[in-house]
Amino acid sequence: MTTTSPAPPASRYRFSALAAVAVTVLAWASAFVAIRYVGASYEPGALALGRLLTGSLALGVSLLSSRRWVRPTAREWALIALCGLAWFGIYNVALNAAEHRVDAGTTAILVNIGPILIALLAGVLLHEGFPRWLVIGALVAFGGAVLVGTATSDGSADLAGVLLCLVAAVTYAIGVLAQKPVLRRLPALQVTWLACTVAAVACLPFAPTLVHDVSAAPPVATVWLVYLGVVPTALAFSTWAYALARINAGRLGVSTYAVPPITIVLGAAFLGEVPPVLALVGGVICLAGVALSRRRYSAVRR
Repeated sequence: MTTTSPAPPASRYRFSALAAVAVTVLAWASAFVAIRYVGASYEPGALALGRLLTGSLALGVSLLSSRRWVRPTAREWALIALCGLAWFGIYNVALNAAEHRVDAGTTAILVNIGPILIALLAGVLLHEGFPRWLVIGALVAFGGAVLVGTATSDGSADLAGVLLCLVAAVTYAIGVLAQKPVLRRLPALQVTWLACTVAAVACLPFAPTLVHDVSAAPPVATVWLVYLGVVPTALAFSTWAYALARINAGRLGVSTYAVPPITIVLGAAFLGEVPPVLALVGGVICLAGVALSRRRYSAVRR
């Protein structure tokens, strides 16, 4: 008689998903610090291409090691391409370019519209609904992000920079919403590698600029560029996809409001950028909003 092993308890899946969220948040917070440093030596498009090429290579090696591949359907290919072009490609280029025109505070406010869009659109397009604590937590966390932005803004934003931030926020939301349905059947690592590779190919027109910047940049800047490709891209996008396959898109999007306060701590530690008290208060409010959004709820069925 054949026996089957008991399925792992649901608590184990919850713990692994939360651990994946923690890795993602920490890695993405460190990315803001690294981008601020590397951006002085690399143009926005070159920085995006270098990061994506490195990430695609690291993810490809991991995918070969896993030997797990599920053939995507035509619809899944389309969604993966949309995710790659929007979130991995346009988002990165737009954000890198925005930080040349917009101060950090304004960027924090505008880009953090993304999780709100995810929660709203996921409620409609992915039928996740609008749980009370998710809405409350998202609003509280966004309020904290506004405080962080207000405290760190120097009023140097221009219209082009503001529009680039909005492009980054919208493409972030589009990418997450396109990725979520694909993860119901395809492995997270495969989806992440495909999306990253699609974006890398789309960014190849920046290759001449990347070659020039690599030759002119100090070695330490290039080391940080490699870090951006391996950790915040290959590792963090994989752990994000793993968590997204197990957590509602709206709730997971709100969890990224934990990034700004962690970035503040890392910036103070590695860049010597001590934030004003109001920014620290805003960071605490962001974390409180994330905690509220994680409260258990009963889905409202219509």
